[in-house]
Amino acid sequence: MAELKSDNVLEMMKFHLGTDAGKELTKKIGLVYQLNIAPKKLGVDEVTYVVDLKKGDVIKGEYEGGKPDVIFSFKDDDFLKIATGKMNPQVAFM
Repeated sequence: MAELKSDNVLEMMKFHLGTDAGKELTKKIGLVYQLNIAPKKLGVDEVTYVVDLKKGDVIKGEYEGGKPDVIFSFKDDDFLKIATGKMNPQVAFM
């Protein structure tokens, strides 16, 4: 599995979901997101993360609870820019 710059952001997200604020977020949203993050080119060497806002957890690997509610695909650099507020998600989509 490829190492991604985004790995640290997703670890921080996992930590945040364990806090009171993260638990509130989990209660409000209640969806499961699958993030397919590619080191350079979409569809090549992608690493899958599941952000489970039903259980309040971030898992590296496939979702085992059926189908996720939403699936996103990102290049590693783009995900990092979106997560740190340096890129608008709509711009990334275009």
